[in-house]
Amino acid sequence: MTKTPRHSESLDDERPREIDSVDVEAATSRQESLHELVASSDTGGRSPAKPVAYLISGTALVWSLFQLWIASPLPFMIGAGVFNNTETRSIHHAFALFLAFLAFPASRSIFQLVLGIGVPLLLGFLFLEGATGVLPGWYIPAITLAMIAAVALPSPNKRVLPHEWALAIAGAATASYLYFAYESISGRIGAPNMTDFMVGTVGLMVLLEATRRALGPALMVVASVFLVYTFLGPYMPSIIAHKGNSLSEVINHQWITTEGVFGIALGVSTSFVFLFVLFGSLLDKAGAGSYFINVAFSLMGHMRGGPAKAAVVSSAMTGLISGSSIANVVTTGTFTIPLMKRVGFSAEKAGAVETASSVNGQIMPPVMGAAAFLMVEYVGIPYFDVVKHAFLPAVISYIALVYIVHLEAMKAGMQGLPRAYEPKPWLQWLVGVVFGILVLCVLSFAVYYGIGWIRPAFGANAGWVVFALLIAVYVGLLWYGAKYPTPQLDDPDKPITELPLPGPTVKSGLHFVLPVVVLVWALMVDRLSPGLSAFWAAAFMIFILVTQHPISAFFRGTGNYGLEAGRGLIDLIDGLITGARNMIGIGIATATAGIIVGAVSQTGVGPALAEVVEVLSGGNLLAILFLTAILSLILGMGLPTTANYIVVSALLAPVIVTLGEANGLIVPLIAVHLFVFYFGIMADVTPPVGLASFAAAAVSGGDPIKTGAIAFFYSLRTAALPFLFIFNTDLLLINVDVLHGIFIFIVATVAMLLFAAATQGWFLTRNRVWEGIALLLIAFTLFRPGFWMDMAVPPYDDRPATELAEAAASTPPGQPLRLRIAYLDPFGAPSERTVELPLPDGASGEERLANAGLELVQTDGKTMIDNVAFGSPAEAAGLDWDQQITLVRTPAEQPTKYWMFLPALALLGLIVWGQRRRAPHEPTRPRAEAMAG
Repeated sequence: MTKTPRHSESLDDERPREIDSVDVEAATSRQESLHELVASSDTGGRSPAKPVAYLISGTALVWSLFQLWIASPLPFMIGAGVFNNTETRSIHHAFALFLAFLAFPASRSIFQLVLGIGVPLLLGFLFLEGATGVLPGWYIPAITLAMIAAVALPSPNKRVLPHEWALAIAGAATASYLYFAYESISGRIGAPNMTDFMVGTVGLMVLLEATRRALGPALMVVASVFLVYTFLGPYMPSIIAHKGNSLSEVINHQWITTEGVFGIALGVSTSFVFLFVLFGSLLDKAGAGSYFINVAFSLMGHMRGGPAKAAVVSSAMTGLISGSSIANVVTTGTFTIPLMKRVGFSAEKAGAVETASSVNGQIMPPVMGAAAFLMVEYVGIPYFDVVKHAFLPAVISYIALVYIVHLEAMKAGMQGLPRAYEPKPWLQWLVGVVFGILVLCVLSFAVYYGIGWIRPAFGANAGWVVFALLIAVYVGLLWYGAKYPTPQLDDPDKPITELPLPGPTVKSGLHFVLPVVVLVWALMVDRLSPGLSAFWAAAFMIFILVTQHPISAFFRGTGNYGLEAGRGLIDLIDGLITGARNMIGIGIATATAGIIVGAVSQTGVGPALAEVVEVLSGGNLLAILFLTAILSLILGMGLPTTANYIVVSALLAPVIVTLGEANGLIVPLIAVHLFVFYFGIMADVTPPVGLASFAAAAVSGGDPIKTGAIAFFYSLRTAALPFLFIFNTDLLLINVDVLHGIFIFIVATVAMLLFAAATQGWFLTRNRVWEGIALLLIAFTLFRPGFWMDMAVPPYDDRPATELAEAAASTPPGQPLRLRIAYLDPFGAPSERTVELPLPDGASGEERLANAGLELVQTDGKTMIDNVAFGSPAEAAGLDWDQQITLVRTPAEQPTKYWMFLPALALLGLIVWGQRRRAPHEPTRPRAEAMAG
């Protein structure tokens, strides 16, 4: 009902202060609760008195400076302060443990207390049994009782109690033991002494308690189960039983060497992850996060459901520099969610859109949480290849989410926010976009070939020349941006009068793009290590933080240069501290995940688990993929994404590859690791735990469980992609050229949009049941046309092993030869698998096989592998002596699989024709009404 002017005036005259007061109080309360939520999950929820707060901040600052030091080339230039990998991991872990007990108070639920008391008690008795004759009889019971008392005692948010100081100091001391006793330990590897035992037992228990505080009980329980399993191997069911390990073996493996806690995961956290998290923190403190949000709103806010589309785009841009789902939700959601509600989204749908888009920030290269850097170590491929493989699915997923938002807006007849300018004619707009792309391409080529010319021309001084040019571009962009006012995030709860102008908004902060360009250039073009690339990007960010305010003040003529310089220095220190505090949870998670990885390697449980999973799945690859997805979701409900990825990939990634080979499907290891990672991040969405959904609900005021359910429904596109790129590795750009890659991107994007339309029940209008099924079928066909073509015409001709030489001779150069292999698994059971053998050039088939490192012998009519050359393609393919080649599979003459697109597109045309015939006129609402929601 429309209000009369008099009524409106009376409201404005009589109660403006009361309304403002209530709004301000509610907004302040909401911001405080959101800050507490992010702090409790990312940086630590404790807010002690100033002396302790200063100590925490000072320690975090020193940690950041230490990480910058070890990543820089300075130690090697001056010949001092050089640390080896073990020493840096030790110091990194010491910082994380010390800060974990000071920054994270312990939860006090009954469940937490039972676990916190029960786990130290159980491990204490296990350690006691293994310590007989090694340690004093009083030692383990005393440590166990001390840990139980520490867990049971209160843990306030406002101060650090004496027992927490003791735990923090004990954690730092035991973690840094490898640094201080490095020389001594290196002389007695495999023979720990009493000091090693004492340090290792205390260190493991303190680490588990730090995990409970910083990450919740789930990861602590999982790690404890694996420790218990290490000791009690003989008492386990026969399928997973092992000889059991003594205390000496466990402490040596888990704490003294780099096989357990100080293993690869903690090494990646030390070398790579910290610097990328720090880079993102510095970029955010410089104002890039606010800039990205403003740019997204200026470009997309006028569209249907514009705030929701802007939320997706801004979350994607924020995801470039942030590896935290919850921080991403709060950073962009406090602005986007209220605006989404204003244009017609319900509280739950607004929160779900923000959750789905923010969680997907973890799959967006180049940061991708910590998983991208772990994949470098676990898969054994360069970081450039990880980013290349992960890029296309991430972009397709975000495009599909924008389309889902558009469909929701279409269903509800929403309008966009008002803009303060008349839009250009579409042809003029298109010409402008094309011209902008051409200018960008020209600049890219000029920079690429220009630097390529500078390096040989200036030799050793080329670095200084490039740096000077970079600074000149930076100053030029600041001068250009100073002509426009710095955009500010308005209060989203107040009425929106108009959107910011796109041009001035984009131009005001172009210098924020430079550090990202430096990072991408170092990673992708110069192919520097991830650590060194992140160091140079962070170093440039430090320069920007210190200089951007005084230089902008100079160009704007506002003066106060000293004040502006001080403001930049404060931002720098704040960014260094925040970056380190954001790393506490990741540092603890990677160390604790090391316990699990160490237990798997020490007990040899991997093959046993593979057999269990194979039995459960019936040997079916699709079934094991579903089991892996479910396990990732379950573990992810309590584990952070990084720990979830480490655990599931260590246990199941080799199993998926092995089962794929048994089913005749060659699954690249990177595809399996990305599959595990995708479902790990889905756990941040999935009810009932999904922390990102709870964060979004805290902003929107909606129901968190309902928000999580809707977000999971929106995220079905993300859940579908891993299954698709397992069976169609073209989506990961594996062995794909540029033109083919562009074609795949276009087709896969269309397919994902059709999948979104099917799952949302709306295409041009509301779908009928048969139309939804047909859209799913069309999407599947576009994603995997080979599925239907392989059913019509087999892709391979099977030939007997006796024709191996002839098949090798006829295999085209660059194409692998597929072989079916019979062998005995680690348990002595007969198994079969398919391998791809790359064939070097040769004059004959026999010579090509020999050049591949394969020697064969005929025994009783069987083709047996007699020898495999070390370091040869045959060894890399997994071939070994005494394996039997049972079958040779050569590519068959098959029509191109893309013929399957024709019936799919014809069916799509039929759906479009039918929906256009019955589509009603688009509902329209007055813009003011749409703004009111």
